Amino acid sequence: MSVAGSTRYLTVSVSTFGGVAPISQRRGPMRLQLSPEEEAFRQEMRTFFTTEIPESIREAVASHRELTKDQWVQSQRILNAAGLAVPHWPVEWGGRNWTPLQLHIWREEMQMACVPEPLPFNASMIGPVIATFGSQEQKERFLPPTANLDIWWCQGFSEPDAGSDLAGLRTSAVRDGDEWVVNGQKTWTTLGQHADWIFCLVRTDPTAKKQRGISMLVFPMDSPGVTLRPIELVDGSFEVNEVFFSDVRVPAENLIGEENRGWDYAKFLLGNERVGIARIGFTKRLLAQAKEHARAVTSGGRPLLEDPRMAARIAEVENELLALELTALRVVAHSADGKPHPASSVLKLRGSELQQAATELLLDIAGPLAIASFAGDGSEVPPWARRTAPEYLNYRKTSIYGGSNEVQRTIIAGTILGL
Repeated sequence: MSVAGSTRYLTVSVSTFGGVAPISQRRGPMRLQLSPEEEAFRQEMRTFFTTEIPESIREAVASHRELTKDQWVQSQRILNAAGLAVPHWPVEWGGRNWTPLQLHIWREEMQMACVPEPLPFNASMIGPVIATFGSQEQKERFLPPTANLDIWWCQGFSEPDAGSDLAGLRTSAVRDGDEWVVNGQKTWTTLGQHADWIFCLVRTDPTAKKQRGISMLVFPMDSPGVTLRPIELVDGSFEVNEVFFSDVRVPAENLIGEENRGWDYAKFLLGNERVGIARIGFTKRLLAQAKEHARAVTSGGRPLLEDPRMAARIAEVENELLALELTALRVVAHSADGKPHPASSVLKLRGSELQQAATELLLDIAGPLAIASFAGDGSEVPPWARRTAPEYLNYRKTSIYGGSNEVQRTIIAGTILGL
């Protein structure tokens, strides 16, 4: 799990988060110029992630292998016990009151160390929603087990006819005394096969404007009337699911926030999700792996890394990644009261594109070896090369989930550019 170096990059000094200090060109790795206190914090995070999380889990992440549910739970509980699972939450529910830069370092070091990030459905989606909009009883009931992954959440948003146009959802909830009765279908429910509970957008007022008639309910996945059906992916794996609801009865107290305000909560949730989708540390790790393999693979008797076209491609992605990192710092610095900044759409857009660019680099470095994606362990093709094609194909999804990149461009045009 080595991280390869580089030849010439930009060292960026960040003094305050109202802006970025001048950029100076130096030799050495691309990184932020930190104060001694910030560098000590980075070392603290790096030491913890590389010593406290089991090597077997980190090796699985580094090798792009699918984690088991037990591995996800074990890793997050280690993080939570150390106060490192949900540092961005309110302090009373496990947060750390860190600066934006500390949060950035925490996330980047975790990704660079091949540590599974806290389950996003818990840590970045429903947790912040309940902490911000939930009742006190809901906070006490759900937030501690959500942080500790005692409850595994899944997301019930997309439907067969409501993906990018999420407000067009048809799953309904009708009030019946002290309960809601839910009927409908959700799809592309990631890791729903592991989930204990679902947070679900439902239509509670069919007569209202479509964005105004939506509410958010939470309920157990083993509730009577809930049926989950796995969707097999092109590589034979099962990551996403369809979920069907037939007269599912949900207690009224499981309504999050106010009735018919679910659209507001969904926008809040998706804004937080988009910041996490950028995955800057993860893309840095992919680029480090790309350079490592490009040194080992030869073309015309020379390492592929010495090919000017390959070197230029890698340098271009690294420079784009630096620009994205600076944007990410500005976004977290200007996000008020935990609410995501409109520029989170920029992070989602460029972050997903750069992840795709990095996986494409690895695919091209593997070359014909990538064809052996279904070869067994006895194959002479190295495991990293066998994983490049499935990884490349799988990461086409990053420009779709969390709001498609086409939708993000519309948001950027309206909320940032004022068009």
